[in-house]
Amino acid sequence: MNRSAVWHPFTQHATEPVPPTIARTEGAYVETREGKRILDAVSSWWVITHGHRHPKITAAIRNATETLDQVIFAGLSHEPAERLASALVDMAPMGLDWVFFSDSGSTSVEVALKMALGFHRNNGFPRSRIVVMEHSYHGDTIGTMSVGARGVFNAAYEPLLFGVDTIPFPAAGREQETLDAFERLARNREVAALIVEPLVLGAGGMLMYPAWVLTELKRIAERSGTLFIADEVMTGWGRTGTLLACEQAAVAPDILCTSKGLTGGSLPLAATLATDAIFRAHYSSDRARTFFHSSSYTANPIACAAALANVGIWNDEPVAERVAALSRMQAEKVARFSQDPRFENVRTAGTIAALDLRVGNAGYLAEVGPKLRAFFLERGLLVRPLGNVIYVLPPYCVTSNELDQLYDAIDEAAELAGDGL
Repeated sequence: MNRSAVWHPFTQHATEPVPPTIARTEGAYVETREGKRILDAVSSWWVITHGHRHPKITAAIRNATETLDQVIFAGLSHEPAERLASALVDMAPMGLDWVFFSDSGSTSVEVALKMALGFHRNNGFPRSRIVVMEHSYHGDTIGTMSVGARGVFNAAYEPLLFGVDTIPFPAAGREQETLDAFERLARNREVAALIVEPLVLGAGGMLMYPAWVLTELKRIAERSGTLFIADEVMTGWGRTGTLLACEQAAVAPDILCTSKGLTGGSLPLAATLATDAIFRAHYSSDRARTFFHSSSYTANPIACAAALANVGIWNDEPVAERVAALSRMQAEKVARFSQDPRFENVRTAGTIAALDLRVGNAGYLAEVGPKLRAFFLERGLLVRPLGNVIYVLPPYCVTSNELDQLYDAIDEAAELAGDGL
């Protein structure tokens, strides 16, 4: 019997069925080679913003391939990267004047952590502790696993991970505990940086907290000389209702990480933005103070061209209005479950909606998770619950009718959950 040689991510091949093969994508849909259209309710792991294969982005990719492919970015540069870096500085919070390119969300965070440690070391104060938020997820490389929550995602790799200091998640009514915990840790002059997912903790369960907490965390960081790293890999590019989640807290981080929606989801690209002070800490006639990081595909010209097209869409099309409209629709449609005893913690943050299905076995490994995925897929809906947490994170082109179809299916799934789906 022929079998695929592909080892899929976050997939237990011993228990899960052979996945459908996707032959085409368009708008809010992916389509199998058999012709079945599936509504992409998770934006293909949170990367697709305007919709699959936006014509301006695909045209930019096509045009870029006429003149460029990969160009080594150590010792050389190219126009797509130069223009994109300038555009990102213009769009970012004030003070983020330097752009370091990489190729994924995980690597953008690795870059941020190395920048933070290098900043302190090169300035003669070798701080080395990182403060993280409970339930965080920042990626799957060694550094990003180290600053993420310890658990099923990384238990096997514990010997490789470095120690961090953790503050509690600012759950409703307990926000001050989070701030007090960070205040205590920040007094330790060994603390180099605080890293947070602004407003929404994605893989940790779409956990949401208010913007004023982010504002206070930044204030404490500033007062203590602790660098503030905003991991906007998921929350950026409109997901929380604004271009960047940090805007809602009027926060300008010292380092900002972006990826996923950077190219509208078309190609892998990431950027880590930093202040001039962080750049200057690495700027020296002493070559030992160089920032030693790269990847083979740093600032890939074709990916940069896609990202420039995405920036153009944000500047030239009413994307902010689309984001606002989707945010309103999400809040209105998920509200039908706010008093439903089958669910708890019904919540939204901009275009993201989430709710927890009440089941006996909760958490990421809840048995209901794979069953829910199969249930939705059978109905032409791509939904990937985080265990018993069902979330809806669609492209901005999704329609009200398509959302109705999705929320009707969530209602049906909850009804059948008691019978094991």
